[in-house]
Amino acid sequence: MNNVGSSSPKELPLGLDASSEEEYSSQSSFLQDFTSIPTIDKAWTFTSDGGSQGMFSMSQPNLLANKKRRYILPCQISKESTSAVSFKWAAFPIEMSNVSMMIPSPSGSKLLVVKNPENDSPTKFEIWGRSLVEKEFCVPASVHGSVYSDGWFEGISWNNDETLIAYVAEEPAPSKPTFTTFGYKKETSTDKDSGSWKGQGDWEEEWGETYAGKRQPALFVIDVNSGEVCPVEGIGKSLSVGQVVWAPSSKGLQQYLVFVGWPSDTRKLGIKYCYNRPCALYAVRAPLSKLEVHQSGTNAANDVTPVMLTQSISSAYFPRFSPDGKLLIFLSARSSVDSWAHSATGSLHSIDWSFSGKPTPDAKIVDVVSVVMCPEDGCFPGLYCFSVLSRPWLSDGHTMILSSIWGSTQVIISVNVISGNVSRISPGDSSFSWNLLALDDDNIIAVCSSPVNVPAIKYGSLARKASAAEASWSWLDVSSPISSCSEKVTSLMSSRQFSIMRIPVRDISDNLAKGASKPYEAIFVSSKSQSRNICDPLIVVLHGGPHSTSLSSFSKSLAFLSSLGYSLLIVNYRGSLGFGEEAVQSLPGKIGSQDVNDVLAAIDHVIEKGLADPSKIAVLGGSHGGFLTTHLIGQAPEKFAAAVARNPVCNLALMVGTSDIPDWCYAETFGDKGKSSFTEATSAEHLDAFYRKSPILHISKVRTPTLFLLGAKDLRVPMSTGLQYARAMKEKGVEVKVIVFPEDTHALDSPQSDFESFLNIGVWFKKYCK
Repeated sequence: MNNVGSSSPKELPLGLDASSEEEYSSQSSFLQDFTSIPTIDKAWTFTSDGGSQGMFSMSQPNLLANKKRRYILPCQISKESTSAVSFKWAAFPIEMSNVSMMIPSPSGSKLLVVKNPENDSPTKFEIWGRSLVEKEFCVPASVHGSVYSDGWFEGISWNNDETLIAYVAEEPAPSKPTFTTFGYKKETSTDKDSGSWKGQGDWEEEWGETYAGKRQPALFVIDVNSGEVCPVEGIGKSLSVGQVVWAPSSKGLQQYLVFVGWPSDTRKLGIKYCYNRPCALYAVRAPLSKLEVHQSGTNAANDVTPVMLTQSISSAYFPRFSPDGKLLIFLSARSSVDSWAHSATGSLHSIDWSFSGKPTPDAKIVDVVSVVMCPEDGCFPGLYCFSVLSRPWLSDGHTMILSSIWGSTQVIISVNVISGNVSRISPGDSSFSWNLLALDDDNIIAVCSSPVNVPAIKYGSLARKASAAEASWSWLDVSSPISSCSEKVTSLMSSRQFSIMRIPVRDISDNLAKGASKPYEAIFVSSKSQSRNICDPLIVVLHGGPHSTSLSSFSKSLAFLSSLGYSLLIVNYRGSLGFGEEAVQSLPGKIGSQDVNDVLAAIDHVIEKGLADPSKIAVLGGSHGGFLTTHLIGQAPEKFAAAVARNPVCNLALMVGTSDIPDWCYAETFGDKGKSSFTEATSAEHLDAFYRKSPILHISKVRTPTLFLLGAKDLRVPMSTGLQYARAMKEKGVEVKVIVFPEDTHALDSPQSDFESFLNIGVWFKKYCK
């Protein structure tokens, strides 16, 4: 026992020793320099007398509040010549606190600002003019809940004359039974102090990960002048709706809304990142205001049954009308729906809208851009597009501008919706990634970045219009405060370099499709001063999915790790997007073997080139990347000095009964037989097959020190699967550290959790791999 007057030893934070605390201190300051770099989320342009005006929506982590700080940065755009453009930025950004969405009107003269409710407060709609807030409407929870702003169900659209706005919001909360000390109370009461409580009522299916507690999405229309809100009738509970747009209308004819509908009268499987959920386009009459119903008579509002427009295709989303209103263009993930891979190669289609009267369900669907099965080297690999501008058209009225994945890069492409011609219009000789932000007439505002270059704004101009095939684009640099960062970050990034490597396939067999036999890619980031004799420690980075892609764009967290003195090997194993459909479909049924072998081959490739020290290799992955991480330390335990797994898939037999996507377990385990094998009552034979595909099968061989980062509210890969694996490692005496984030879901992307995650990753790798 200590004497009363003696000093007690310093109490260290849980999980830290003295040396780790010092490392925490130095690395956290360093990480802050990267965390504070702003992100460009969206941009809009408006025509003005002096040229164009731009408005950029930005975000920055607010670590103390554990939220994203969102703000607007306006600018004046002056195109001085074909080779010069000037952006005159406002002196300071404007913070948009508590703002959920901002949507300019078609003319750019109005701005809708949506503020979703907190607790029981109403949803606020503000209509901004050029210099003032013109109107403000408060919509109570009895009408609807929060407006969807999730990027998937999200849909909000002004009509052409800017008098009505259609949008997607949560349906109002259903009535629940009331109880008192005497039992069920038949009469409803609004008195909160009446000695009663609300029961739960029936449980309702939700759309899984990130949608916990969200009610069914429904369609509404608000009158900009009166604030009157009308629910869109006729849809019912059988459809979850989203992505609404106004259809073109002739004067005097009833207006229609086109929306995406997902069947919701059966089991709702998780929809976040899952493009394999069947969906279709529907047209429905826009609701009439009370005054119009009174003037037109009740028959005008009777025909409210939605018309299904895409009966012959299993997937249709992101509807957009051509400027002349004659074509309805949409994306499709039918290859994903039909194969059950959660994401796959997309396609683009059109429907003729040049009719008068009511839309019909027998419209012919025309293929504009088909699924590419096996691209020729250097050629268009297929459509991998996950967002579309609200107005994606050049002035010719038939050229669409899109961002799409092309190998390990994101590029900007043009699509002629008449001919189907696809052209890559971001620089073809660049390994950087390009993301489309906005169109300024026939000019493009984009963001360009790389693993070693912070995002920079670029301005693209159409240089020649001889023909669509011959059109060329020039790209101008834009001086921007957005890409500013600390001198330390700038200096460190200037000392790094990257390249995209092609890795030959090692396991070619006779029954392997041609597209699955072609080399896959890995992004290699290293120091410019690294020599072949002395190599920096290597971190192998593995994306989730598995059907997604690690892009050659700037990542603050990976740039942080690189700047600590590590080389990065970011592997796009076969099954990744951007390489054609045959490559995507080669992986289901072969997880835990083909993808593992691809990663090991990529590691051997850089070792053979003298770019990595085989004694200093670490591995980092999340979700399916965590599946690969834990497989690798079991199947090749001698290769890795340290590992980090973020919400990893460790035991499919455990995950299948607890995940919001049990179908994923079947599709990736059984391949093309997964769809027909799926059942909620998993058989003993299926459980055995899941176990044999899982990393936990190899737990007896694991000896790599491993850090686990787990979200307690993860519905996609519940934390029980990671905890089971970590406990099994501890049981065998392997060094393990587990950090659980109580309020986080699968992505672990809240500002504080993201910061703490990568700080711990940096310290862990320094301890075991330096």
